[in-house]
Amino acid sequence: MASTLSESSRISTNPSRIVLITGVSKGLGRALALELANRGHTIIGCSRDQPKLDSLRQQLSSNNHLLFNANVRSNNNVKELARAVVQNKCVPDIIVNNAGVVNRIGNAWEIDVEDFDNVIDTNVKGIANVLRHFIPLMIPNKHGIIINMSSIAGRTGITHIAPYCASKWAVEGLSKSVAKELPEGMAVVALDPGTINTDMLVSATGSSASKYLTPERWAIKAATMILDITASDNGASLTMKDPTELYKP
Repeated sequence: MASTLSESSRISTNPSRIVLITGVSKGLGRALALELANRGHTIIGCSRDQPKLDSLRQQLSSNNHLLFNANVRSNNNVKELARAVVQNKCVPDIIVNNAGVVNRIGNAWEIDVEDFDNVIDTNVKGIANVLRHFIPLMIPNKHGIIINMSSIAGRTGITHIAPYCASKWAVEGLSKSVAKELPEGMAVVALDPGTINTDMLVSATGSSASKYLTPERWAIKAATMILDITASDNGASLTMKDPTELYKP
């Protein structure tokens, strides 16, 4: 795969897909939505932030994309999202379960219950809600790729973000278990996107986040990788390899 940011690196040979992205209004979700839309794919996105959704809608170059104000923590919200998708005849070919939060920095015993619950409810239950309502829509099509955003924190312990680590370990286990339940032709994977300069990283590491790749540059390589995932990858724990190789000061 080319390591430079040439225009040709933005062109995908994949046929047009319908891609559902949660947490689409900022960070990795927004950057990925714009990159995929630029390549000719149709975006279904959801977020709790209506002003940022409105801003994203203006950036998207086509009216074919669907953006919804929905909270993945709410099973009813996700149920209504699925219903709207069916009504618009836009059952996704690819789902990117991207919505996620990190706890306030601190020792595990210092994290208050509301903060801990917010991380688990968003990062784990949010994905479960999407799987519950969208896998049944994808099964009749006999294909579909689901990417659950994981993290290095889901594969090793990291100080001061124990709730976040716990949630991402859960994502890994959930993904591998669901992979054994899916029918042939479908796949679910856990994807560690690497360390990216997002608001979440800033909240965890402060100014050192600026050393890392921006979401926009990350999305160029991530979009290609996601589009290339097939049913043969079912159950895999994938990692974005050396995303910083794209960075050219």
